[in-house]
Amino acid sequence: MNTFRAVINEFDSNLWSHYFAVPKEISAHFIKHHSTRVICTLNHTYTWYCALMPDGEKGFFININKEVRNKLKLELGSEVNVVLKPDESKYGTYLPPEFEELLEQDKLGAKYFELLTPGKKRSLLHIVSKFKSSEKRIEKGIIILNYLCRTEGKLDFRELNEAFRNGL
Repeated sequence: MNTFRAVINEFDSNLWSHYFAVPKEISAHFIKHHSTRVICTLNHTYTWYCALMPDGEKGFFININKEVRNKLKLELGSEVNVVLKPDESKYGTYLPPEFEELLEQDKLGAKYFELLTPGKKRSLLHIVSKFKSSEKRIEKGIIILNYLCRTEGKLDFRELNEAFRNGL
């Protein structure tokens, strides 16, 4: 486990907004022994799966989105306590148990899901896991797997959103 203090900074970019730098010795340890995927805890209260992103100058940073900043009442210049652990999960993010069970039951849907890129898998898992109710996670998971079967694994997020709206 690696612990450090960081300051919330802001990019001068349209692509990314807020971030904090990861000390070089800590990022080097993860790159050498694990990967760029980590589990990050801020201020001992909020934990999420994320990636060490290269800064172009042989350093690394972690993006911190608006949702996390709002939950922790963080703004530009805020200091945070950071704890990083290696992410040893299969998909580089949280796998909701409901979706894991759906993958076990729907072999064709699971096949198409496994053929997706790691980033697309993480995006779909994020969609499923953001719902608090187990029923909603199951409903969204079924729609995702049915969609992947219908499209033979070709993922178009606009079409998937349409499937969510129509409950297909």
